[in-house]
Amino acid sequence: MSLQARWNSFVAMLSFLPQWAQAPAVFALIVACGFLLQAIAYRIAERRAQHWTPLTRDILRKTRPVGRFALFLFALALALPLVPLPESAQDSGHRILVAAFILLIGWIAAVVVNIWIERYKSRLRLDVEDNLAARKAVTQIRYLGRAAILLVLLLTAGAALMSFDTVRQFGISLFASAGVAGVAVGLAARPLLSNLIAGIQIALTQPIRIDDVVVINGEWGWVEEFTSTYVVIRLWDWRRQIVPLSFFFENAFTNWTRSSASIIGTVTLFLDYSAPVERVRAKAAEIVKATPLWDGKIFNVQVSDATEHTIQLRVLASAPNSAKTWNLRCEVREALLAYIQAELPGALPVGRNLTVSPALQRKSAA
Repeated sequence: MSLQARWNSFVAMLSFLPQWAQAPAVFALIVACGFLLQAIAYRIAERRAQHWTPLTRDILRKTRPVGRFALFLFALALALPLVPLPESAQDSGHRILVAAFILLIGWIAAVVVNIWIERYKSRLRLDVEDNLAARKAVTQIRYLGRAAILLVLLLTAGAALMSFDTVRQFGISLFASAGVAGVAVGLAARPLLSNLIAGIQIALTQPIRIDDVVVINGEWGWVEEFTSTYVVIRLWDWRRQIVPLSFFFENAFTNWTRSSASIIGTVTLFLDYSAPVERVRAKAAEIVKATPLWDGKIFNVQVSDATEHTIQLRVLASAPNSAKTWNLRCEVREALLAYIQAELPGALPVGRNLTVSPALQRKSAA
């Protein structure tokens, strides 16, 4: 027996019902059976999901609503021909059903893009020391993925609306005769569009990435989150600074981790002119080499300035990332101060008030 014949026999079994009740009965029966089978299948899958990878469990979770919507449309498509409606109403119902199926295809495409993004991100390691390449890839995939989803939604909505003749004609007349209105809408949407374009530019040019250390408006912090229109900066004291995407192309800012996660830390000390610089340099080298925060790349001690009262001693030392650089600076500064206070108290700055003899004044004048 063919599938069509089996369907006709199934519909004939409902002949005891009034004609107006046959379509709702078919719809309810198909939906109930489908939802029951789906619930059983997902219950079995969830019991085995503990042995699956996080990505597989995420796929199972994201496809469940799409499956239910597809089942709902399938039941509606089978029940609609049984509804006793005029031909014009039947035609409108079919158009609505076609638009719904187009939306289903767009939803499936968006879910596929999301799953692909999660699968790609699952291969990247952000918890390692040198995660520059991974941060670049995560930033790009987030922006390009959102742009792809937005494009899918726009195409889906356009295709669904174009399935109706009235909407198609309205759209054509709108584009043909409402140029001024289109310009007004474009000007009103300029901030949104500029941020969207800036997001695509950031994904391609990479001026900032996830976990980059940046200084914006005098505040420094880490790039925590990207959205379609703004970036969330986690400041050092756990505050959050919300920055529009367009800001990064219209204003100057500092990125400490643009090309590498390693950062050079600076410790500045003000000492007396009598301070033994070589002893301080040797102690600084001992402190830096003993700490695990130093990455072994950069170390230097120099007298960077001399004023009328003190000399300025600058200690440079590098660390793998900004957090360790901050801790390295504090550790070196504290250890050097403790050493100078204990071993070289005469090296600390002192105020001098010298009385010049009249003979020395005449000699200086001569």
